[in-house]
Amino acid sequence: VQLQASGGGLVQAGDSLRLSCAASGRTFSSYVMGWFRQAPGKEREFVAAIIWSTGRTYYADSVKGRFTISRDKAKDTVHLQMNSLKPEDTAVYYCAANANYFSTDVQTWDSWGQGTLVTVSS
Repeated sequence: VQLQASGGGLVQAGDSLRLSCAASGRTFSSYVMGWFRQAPGKEREFVAAIIWSTGRTYYADSVKGRFTISRDKAKDTVHLQMNSLKPEDTAVYYCAANANYFSTDVQTWDSWGQGTLVTVSS
């Protein structure tokens, strides 16, 4: 699976931003699609995921209630709507695909996009 992330940028605290991840390369009806982020000097961490076939979603506690992950089956695209952004949300955001099951463990994810930078100023 090839993944292409887009939509990052510089925003102020409290603003919203929408990230998109276009997927291609093979049938991923059985995949889990997700977003991770990595802030400077920190490890990559799980943000949100969605089971492509059922639409079931998972969120990190730090973004629950503010971020929404969704998928557009017609366009093979996953979105991450980020509202009420905080400076601590500043990071490079990566979309990822897991061919097997949902996990927050970075090591279990098979494919990664190139990352898109989100900067939230206070």
